[in-house]
Amino acid sequence: MESKELGEMVRSLFASQGLAVLATQSAAGPHTSLVAFAATEDLHHIVFATERDTRKYANLAADPRVALLVDDRSHREADLAEATAVTAGGRAEEAAGEEKKHLLKLLLRRHPALQGFVASPGCAILRVTVEAYSVVTRFQEVPELRP
Repeated sequence: MESKELGEMVRSLFASQGLAVLATQSAAGPHTSLVAFAATEDLHHIVFATERDTRKYANLAADPRVALLVDDRSHREADLAEATAVTAGGRAEEAAGEEKKHLLKLLLRRHPALQGFVASPGCAILRVTVEAYSVVTRFQEVPELRP
């Protein structure tokens, strides 16, 4: 599958799904959480928000490597053969300044209900710089896209 086609597949999946599973790690081990996310049009970055007093934020401060999983499961037996799942691997960093404003607009366009949450002084806007997308379709086909 060509990069352009893979990119469109990722964009389409992201447009249909509002939540991702974020995987972080610490000395105590791996940790996952659900996050509302948005991606930049070029797929180079994924943005999400979290409070600074969470385990995920502490894990990211200690080790910025992350994986985000987005899929289109519908909890049917057919999902095993038909579902699409995308894992974005990269590094997360808290956004600041003009970049934070830009990414916050992107996130709120996608998730307007987060307005009150992101207005909290303890809330951080995180930018994941994606190194690669692993796209799983039809159970065993796993092409990779590098933005």
